[in-house]
Amino acid sequence: MAEERRRWTVLDLLKWTADYLEEKNFDHARLNAERLLGHVLHWRRVDLYLQFDRPLSADELTAFKRLLKRRLNHEPLQYIIGESEFFSLSFLVGPGVLIPRPETELLVEKTIEFARPSAGRRILDLGTGSGCIAVSLAVHLPQAQIVAIDQSAKALKLAQANARRNGVADRIEFVSWDFTSPTSPFTAAFDVVVANPPYIRQSDYERLPKEIKNFEPPEALLAGKDGLDGYRAIQRRLAEWLNPGGRAFLEIGADQAEEILRLFPQATLLSDLAGRHRLAIIEQR
Repeated sequence: MAEERRRWTVLDLLKWTADYLEEKNFDHARLNAERLLGHVLHWRRVDLYLQFDRPLSADELTAFKRLLKRRLNHEPLQYIIGESEFFSLSFLVGPGVLIPRPETELLVEKTIEFARPSAGRRILDLGTGSGCIAVSLAVHLPQAQIVAIDQSAKALKLAQANARRNGVADRIEFVSWDFTSPTSPFTAAFDVVVANPPYIRQSDYERLPKEIKNFEPPEALLAGKDGLDGYRAIQRRLAEWLNPGGRAFLEIGADQAEEILRLFPQATLLSDLAGRHRLAIIEQR
């Protein structure tokens, strides 16, 4: 960064950082600058512009420079600031747990549409990660009984913290379990199964952006040679997990429609706003 003896105001630093990140080919450069500086100052985004001419102290500049170096190393912004928004809710995030993605909101939206008319639906969230799906469903379906599973102790701890953060800790049961395991901890079936399983092919992994490949957990991304290992595990057990008339909502890769329909011939595929198939809905007959 330019010499630190210079008198930096909030607006000066935002502009310099956004220009520098853009020069380095970072997407959403201005937003990155705003989020990093807002994190250092503990300000909302709007506060940066309400106090745009406020000078920054030496300690604030040092703290900002430390965060900017991490971002320039392609560490995800969400890991740096420790949180991410999903379905208009705030979630804690950190290394070792997948960052919530906007495309997963389609799964949550369609699950709510299905489950809302009937009170007391039993919902199983396979591979809960940060808990973004389970917590969002619990917030919008107050009568639902939700079980969220993950094999990662780190993920479960974070998901539980997110349930507390959003006021639904008493309505989600968190279970340590690998859903590819041949045994099941459940004695009763569910009305809804939701999952955003790993679906990256091994051959595609090396082409992922540095933010993903170098920082996010590979076990939450990779799913064997063809990217379908997780879906095969679900397909083998889905009839056991779902009650008659129940539905599974599975996020899928943007180019996996044909393979998913071979595994689940009865599936209905829904597209995102870009017209790509991203959600498979399977009804238990």
